[in-house]
Amino acid sequence: MIFNFTLLFSGAYTRIFSQNRSFSLYCGMRYLTFLLMATGLFQTAASAGPNFLFIVADDLNCALGPYEDKAAVTPNLDRLAARGITYQNAYCQQAVCNPSRSSFLTGLRPDTVGVDDLRKYFRDTAPNGHQLITLPQHFKNHGYFCQNIGKMFHNMGDTKDRRSWSIDESFFEGTHSADTIFYNAAPNGEKPLYKSPVTEAYDVPDTAYRDGQIGNLAAAMLKEHATSSQPFFLAVGFWRPHLPFVAPKKYWDLYKENEIPMPASSGPPEDAPEIALYDSKEIKGYGLVPKDREFTEDEIRHYRHGYYASISFLDAQVGKILDALDESGKADETIVIFTSDHGFHIGEHAQWGKTSNFELDARVPLIISHPGKPSEHGKDSTALFELVDLYPTMADLGGIRENLPENLEGVSLAHTVTDASAKGKEVALSQHQHPFYVKPKDWKSIGYSMRTDRYRYTEWRPIDGEGAFLGIELYDHREDPHETKNLAYLPEQAELVAKLKSQLATQLEK
Repeated sequence: MIFNFTLLFSGAYTRIFSQNRSFSLYCGMRYLTFLLMATGLFQTAASAGPNFLFIVADDLNCALGPYEDKAAVTPNLDRLAARGITYQNAYCQQAVCNPSRSSFLTGLRPDTVGVDDLRKYFRDTAPNGHQLITLPQHFKNHGYFCQNIGKMFHNMGDTKDRRSWSIDESFFEGTHSADTIFYNAAPNGEKPLYKSPVTEAYDVPDTAYRDGQIGNLAAAMLKEHATSSQPFFLAVGFWRPHLPFVAPKKYWDLYKENEIPMPASSGPPEDAPEIALYDSKEIKGYGLVPKDREFTEDEIRHYRHGYYASISFLDAQVGKILDALDESGKADETIVIFTSDHGFHIGEHAQWGKTSNFELDARVPLIISHPGKPSEHGKDSTALFELVDLYPTMADLGGIRENLPENLEGVSLAHTVTDASAKGKEVALSQHQHPFYVKPKDWKSIGYSMRTDRYRYTEWRPIDGEGAFLGIELYDHREDPHETKNLAYLPEQAELVAKLKSQLATQLEK
């Protein structure tokens, strides 16, 4: 055992250091700890269930090949979709990182988990938060080796959750701004003139950026764990395509900027209440972005080019991980789940970013590959699916429903994974407070949004719950999939609005 382990560690350690010279000895020692557990020296009794590979992108909308985006170059997500089910109607519960991640990793809705901004920690805000069992923690408690590589829980302040994992998280720390060559290359440790450039396209290898390093480490974990009989739950969190839009030049070269389509809807929805919109403050915080005027067509195309390049960079890392899974011999025993924490606007509705209740922010990609159901591979599902449903669904697929927390607010949709034609939920809920990027005391409204199979209905309520609504919205996705016209104030829609209002109230009371 000792001799074999030494060879195992030596090979993995050498490969990682050769691929990323900036890897620290500290990371190497953490990886040594991981290998000790992966080789069984610290194993506990293991479940007989399948392995899980859970991949989460950051700020990724559905601009992907599996969602019929003709501009996107995503061959690896295309092949994942070909061996799984692509969910066309999956939704986050709040379109910003920390609230969304805190929600789906605990199985609780934002109002319950108590996380509504970028800094709160769910252990401090949720009822009995320090006794709460998270999604990965549930798998760990059932004998799984649970490893987090990259951004899974949020990374601002002390919001990570060490007790959820078998070993320390890797590549968790840092800001999005620091993940640029410009920022890191500031001379003599000086602070850059601005947070970072909004785009970056250097001719460098993938490992010049954090996502390339995450992809390498995740691939190494899968290859090395192939020797263990302990099932694994590997959570891989990529930082792309979050701002700034950075990727090695070769991914920019996959696109011709002047051929990238302009946004489908260039202005706010007709008759939308002002409170439903945001000021694109996030993108304007980066360097080389105009702060006091509308973006030109060339700027819009360039920023969209950067977003697509970032997606293709992400896609390449997913491919690296899928290759490693295949090479490990564990692919037929592993359920793969790919999603994003929320969507993102890249110029649609004249918006740049997230933090709204529009479809583009609330809707997320979701692909689930179950190796035991080849008859369903390559199919689409129209089932309504909320990210809060991931926890009970994954537990169900893993056969570990025993001791499942009773307070989970999602439901298992495992039946939709084994039958792509199966129905999902009646509605999907999202919410957001506005304006978001201010101090909480300055929030004016909270919007609650309900998506049915046809409509999106949203109510903007005063933040203190007192007084009349500040606005309502109704979009017919059968006739208006880009949400260009708010129908809520049309007299002929009054009966429908009343029906949806009652339905939303019932849902929020549950």
